[in-house]
Amino acid sequence: MATARSTKPGSATPDPTPGSFFGVDVGETLGYFTECSGLAMEYDVVEYAEGGVNDFVHKLRGRMKFPNLVLKRGITHEETFVKWFLDCREKTVRRDLSVTMYGPDLTPIRTWSFAGAFPVKWTGPDLKAQSGEVAMETIEIAHQGLASVSQG
Repeated sequence: MATARSTKPGSATPDPTPGSFFGVDVGETLGYFTECSGLAMEYDVVEYAEGGVNDFVHKLRGRMKFPNLVLKRGITHEETFVKWFLDCREKTVRRDLSVTMYGPDLTPIRTWSFAGAFPVKWTGPDLKAQSGEVAMETIEIAHQGLASVSQG
């Protein structure tokens, strides 16, 4: 139940949620990630200098653009992404994709859905036997835009 101050929907004064991890789904679970960037959108601005108007330049909204999603995680046995990436060698296989942010108690906080996503880059870990660090991989995914945002 939501209280006056809570991260849950319906609270009078919602607290920001610390991002614990992110689940990514493309019709099947792609995996869980510790970092996600590229959750952004913006319009191009087209400037039009009208003849005879010298005190300002018209600024018009242009096309919307979206950066690629960049996901980072520790290497696991999960291979859904690698199979999808390799399926795109001959022909781009676009899928609808959703990114769900989970809170500290593992409840879904918000889901961003993207249309027409396809993988464009995979970067494996730097392998150092003596470092003791988690082997991380980075996945980059292009898409046709943000389709929806939902809570919980």
